[in-house]
Amino acid sequence: MKKVTGIGGIFFKTKDPELMKDWYARNLGLVTNEYGSVFEFRGADKPENKAYSVWNPFKEDTEYFQPSEKEFMINYRVENIEKLVEELREAGVIICDEIETYEYGKFVHILDPENNKIELWEPVDQVFEKMYEGKTTK
Repeated sequence: MKKVTGIGGIFFKTKDPELMKDWYARNLGLVTNEYGSVFEFRGADKPENKAYSVWNPFKEDTEYFQPSEKEFMINYRVENIEKLVEELREAGVIICDEIETYEYGKFVHILDPENNKIELWEPVDQVFEKMYEGKTTK
């Protein structure tokens, strides 16, 4: 079974998320939206399908990264999140919450040995394609 299939997103804390989005758009060409920027790419296993990852600045006082005290969080794209969570539990990995399902995928959070919070995402890329067609960073 595949586990992690790629980077789903990079999230970081900042004093002024809007300033950061504007700076990255103006200086580095990111196509930004209310959350950050959506990167579009093609997967090595299925190059005919579009896939997505997200770059997202968060306000520095966000509680979303807790219990981690780090300034960043990485989101990994995964397959079969339910089976993966079972395997992680059996291995003694700390699971922070229950799997949540949204139109664009399933999510769960875990902690690594240094208490870094990690977001696991089983994406539904077709929904992102409809939401962000023509509005992605390529």
